[in-house]
Amino acid sequence: MPIVHVDLAERSYDVIVERGIMARAGEEIARVGLKGKCAIISDSTVAPLHSAALLASLESHGFLPSMHIVPAGEAVKSMAVAQELCENLAASGHDRKSFVIALGGGVVGDLAGFVAAIFYRGIPFVQIPTTIVSLVDSSVGGKTGVNLAAGKNLVGAFHQPRLVLVDPATLATLPQREYQQGMAEVIKHAAIRDAAMLVELADLDPLSREFPDSLIARNIAIKARVVEVDEHETLGVRALLNFGHTIGHGIEASVAYGELLHGEAISLGIRAALYLSEKRAGLDADASAAILRLQKKFHLPLVLNEAISTAAIMKKIQRDKKFSAGAIQFILLDRPGNAIVSKDVTSADMEEAIDLLRQKMQF
Repeated sequence: MPIVHVDLAERSYDVIVERGIMARAGEEIARVGLKGKCAIISDSTVAPLHSAALLASLESHGFLPSMHIVPAGEAVKSMAVAQELCENLAASGHDRKSFVIALGGGVVGDLAGFVAAIFYRGIPFVQIPTTIVSLVDSSVGGKTGVNLAAGKNLVGAFHQPRLVLVDPATLATLPQREYQQGMAEVIKHAAIRDAAMLVELADLDPLSREFPDSLIARNIAIKARVVEVDEHETLGVRALLNFGHTIGHGIEASVAYGELLHGEAISLGIRAALYLSEKRAGLDADASAAILRLQKKFHLPLVLNEAISTAAIMKKIQRDKKFSAGAIQFILLDRPGNAIVSKDVTSADMEEAIDLLRQKMQF
């Protein structure tokens, strides 16, 4: 049972990776001192699959849970839904002694964590992620929030979970496209901090759901170590986790919801960031090509739809919260496993990289 400890002084917590831990959730949550009433926030896809086992475990350990189910999809990451959930929690008798459990992928985790951060000025919460993206990335680090029309995650709070329970068995219930898009975040972690993992990923069967627990734990540890150094993203270290995300988020925000999943947009962003890494950071072209082949292996998109204009993407990028006084710190690789923060990337560079995305890859 791999356990990754996130060391943040009084906000420290463990991430436990264990197949079948959903059925022992009540035991582990009680172990960290939480008790009484809890609000499970999940979505219409995940709740029918996993809530019964979670409820049974909680009730057998004396917890008093209530279920709060939102529609599946990015659209629920809004102030309106967060307010509605707060009203529902209050109507269900929850107060400052209650806690929240986020059961689902990154959208649910962000939304539920934000509700926990603002309800009664902040109550504890537990993350139980069910997708690859949430397992290896978004469930750890305390970033919570909702979207605005102007951009993703523009309203939120840093609110660390008390515990994260990772059950790799939940990956078996994912649609294939959802599983594959999550691999973009795994490849990102390997690219910025663990070059050896790039080789190991190349040996995995892209159609299998047997994602090794040890590999999940290594991904979580990469995120944890970065968060420990720069919890509130004030030192520039945590920004390294944004490799592929600057242009990727711009692409994601430029299309209708569902046209591109998060990891699919980030895959395109990674291709653009690799090109800029060769241009501005001296990344070897062969190393760049190896990462692109890995993305192709996991059926991640590498070519941008011609209908998505460069101007539209740049407009979204300029609204991104990573911008400061009109300038942006762009994350590049100077070699596999080593990301750097660069101030040398210009708007013209980004436009050039976006235009490149429309060219087919030659492998």
